[in-house]
Amino acid sequence: MILAPFRIHGFVLAAALAALAAAGSRAAEPASIADVLSSVVGVRSEVPEDARTAHSLGTRREGSGIVIGADGLVLTIGYLILEASSTEIIGADGHAVPAAIVGYDHNTGFGLLRAKEPLDLKPVEFGDSSALSQGDLVLAVSFGGAHPVVATRVVSRRTFAGYWEYLLENAIFTSPPHFQYGGAALIGEDGRLLGIGSLMVNDAVREPAPVPGNMFVPIDGLKPILQELVENARPSRPSHPWLGLYTDEAKGRVFVTRTASNGPAEKAGIKAGDIIIGVDGRRVSGMTDFFRKVWAVGDAGVEVPIDVLPLGTEDFTIERVMIRSRDRYHWLKLN
Repeated sequence: MILAPFRIHGFVLAAALAALAAAGSRAAEPASIADVLSSVVGVRSEVPEDARTAHSLGTRREGSGIVIGADGLVLTIGYLILEASSTEIIGADGHAVPAAIVGYDHNTGFGLLRAKEPLDLKPVEFGDSSALSQGDLVLAVSFGGAHPVVATRVVSRRTFAGYWEYLLENAIFTSPPHFQYGGAALIGEDGRLLGIGSLMVNDAVREPAPVPGNMFVPIDGLKPILQELVENARPSRPSHPWLGLYTDEAKGRVFVTRTASNGPAEKAGIKAGDIIIGVDGRRVSGMTDFFRKVWAVGDAGVEVPIDVLPLGTEDFTIERVMIRSRDRYHWLKLN
């Protein structure tokens, strides 16, 4: 069910509650829902043209965020603010408030920013995303758009592998999709935050036939690192080795689609079209397996032996390519 268009403060609460009740859900108190919907804000950023992510993510980015701190702390999806030179938060009345980037975590994809002026919005409470299972009804809430609130269901929980060397355990997949997914809030029946919108996918359900939907980053991934992000802009744990590879897979084969400019893989001679056979003599069976084998070699900075079948090879000889990994944070132009 897709709810009618609304402005957050003018939203008819009965519509959201009816959507939950229609599926037999124990609806939250109206005041709780009202506070949550009011706490969803717009996020807008400007990114320099020479930023590493400018080509793939653009220089003007817009999406959603949700207030999680009384001091104006806002949680969003990190790619909206990554390498940004300026950011702002937009309230339901359309007023834009300048904001400062607080932190970014590549492992989860979460980003934090803080308003430089009072928002006067109640922080949302965190729920337990580990308790979400297939069939649970949730609300996906964005700031603005034709349909800001979508009543949707959890259709699967599984590992998600992203082509940018990203691996998320136990990701939340929902359907029907929300088309303003970037930074959208996933809200449970008790009005608590369960996840942050990251992607539109064509396989939220894989069997028996692919069904489109969204991928949400579970809020449980933020809990152990939130304080470190606020204090130090990034978690203190060692970074995974980053190769600067963009990959895809077909029938278990991992192939290179492109390499990051001036990144480790490019410097080592890896090219688009190369097929990755293994890591240090151990065959890989898909992107998930590839990332796990690379990360098992060591932390960022370690030399990673990649077994590659180069594009255009005539004798099908597998080559060993040594890639000196980097910390991705050091490659990005972070402020």
